[in-house]
Amino acid sequence: MKSLFYILPLLAGVAIAIQSGVNSQLRLAINHPLLAAFISFLTGTAALGLLLFFSKQAYPTLQDYTAIDWYKLTGGLLGAFVVTVILLSVQEIGVANMFVLVVAGQLAAALLMDHFGVMGMRVSPISAQKMIGIVLVVSGAYLVNRK
Repeated sequence: MKSLFYILPLLAGVAIAIQSGVNSQLRLAINHPLLAAFISFLTGTAALGLLLFFSKQAYPTLQDYTAIDWYKLTGGLLGAFVVTVILLSVQEIGVANMFVLVVAGQLAAALLMDHFGVMGMRVSPISAQKMIGIVLVVSGAYLVNRK
């Protein structure tokens, strides 16, 4: 069952690459990047709404929501930023170029988050091996983007 936790992120990566192409085509069709991002989130919200409707899991109380720290509600803003940046970038630099830069940024941020245990993450100190991995990814990003 643990292998599922390795397979699902891989499939999510495939889905993100496909999503960038689909959203890019939507942007070209309607000639409006912000509206394309909005439509993308609207369809995703509708799908999640259906899943919630059929979910048997109990909902939090109103009091539970008021106890949530404000920054914990900003994930959607970050998602909107990511989708909009992808919509703006993918047509200019291509899917592979864009995603190698996205992955390099993700890995660098993840390395720091793990090292410092940011937002309750398990602390995993930066090591020479991890630094070599980041250097290889950033070098790969350079090579993929090099003309």
